Formats: sequence, structure tokens, C-alpha cells
Amino acid sequence: MVRALAIHLDRISATVNRIALWGAVLAVLAMLGAAGWQVVARYLLDAPPIWTEELARRAMVWAGMLGASCAFRVHADPTLFPAMRDVTGRAGKVLALIRGGGVILFAAPVIWYSIFDARMNPMRGFLGRSLNRQAEMLDVPMIWFTSAVPLAFAIIVLHMIADTLMRLTHAAPHPAPDPISPTKA
Repeated sequence: MVRALAIHLDRISATVNRIALWGAVLAVLAMLGAAGWQVVARYLLDAPPIWTEELARRAMVWAGMLGASCAFRVHADPTLFPAMRDVTGRAGKVLALIRGGGVILFAAPVIWYSIFDARMNPMRGFLGRSLNRQAEMLDVPMIWFTSAVPLAFAIIVLHMIADTLMRLTHAAPHPAPDPISPTKA
């Protein structure tokens, strides 16, 4: 039963990862488009728009946060002990739990304070403060940009839970391609 749950959660994690990867790609394209238009408008048309720099900056945040969650899923995130993931058996399970605990210790405060402040007031949390603020040059509420942070951390937690359950139940782990070595033909 736990193994079936692990496999199901891993499939959900993989689906969310694909969506996040497409979001990151679209954000990079928006960033490049805005920055490219700024260059063209400034140097060729001599009329730089005021919104391009801010759009590029906000798109960069989305690309970075969603990209970080995708990197975590495929184990391409920076780690002090990369060989730890290759350890199997009881030691591998313990290391997976330690890694999961570390992720929770890092992600939980980010997610918590994105929603609440120190006095449990959701209107004073990171997202609550963004509700009534507008972007300077774009007529868009800031929450559309600031929500990238807690969303990415929630996705990372989902990936961590799925990966930990897969390791603990000895279910086949999702393939983690090596981003450095070329594919073999």
C-alpha cells in the first residue's frame, strides 16, 4: 500500500515537474523577449519602453524558482555529498530521511512566512503584503511575481516526499539524467 502511494506520488511529482519546466522555459522566453525588445527600442528606435526591464526581472525570478524545483527533481541541484544518493540499503534510507529533514528545515520557514507573519496574520505574510502592492512599471499586482517563491518551495517539498518514499519502499527511482555526460548512441 505504501509502495503504491510512493509510485502514485512520484507520478504526480513528475507531472508537476513537467509543468514547472514549461513554466521556467516560458519565463526565460519572456525575459529574453523583454530584454531584446528593450535593446531594439532603445538603440534602434530611440524610444525605450518603461516596462521591459521590470518584466525581464520578474520573469527571471519565475524562471529561477521553477528551474530550481526542476533541478531538485532530477538531482541536478548543488549538494555537498553527491555520492550519498547512490547509497542503498538501511544506510541509504537513513540518508534519504536526513536529506528530507534538511529540505523541510529549509523550506518550511519559507513557505510558512510566505503565508503568515510572526503573529499568524496572513495579511502581513510575504504574499499578503504583496496583495495590495502594484508593480512599478507594470499594472499587475505584485502577488503574481512573489508567489513564485512559495510555489517553488512547495514543489520542492513534493519532489522530496516522492523521492524519499520511493527510496524507503525500494520502488524504482525516477530516472535522473546526468546533465554533464552526453547521451550514448
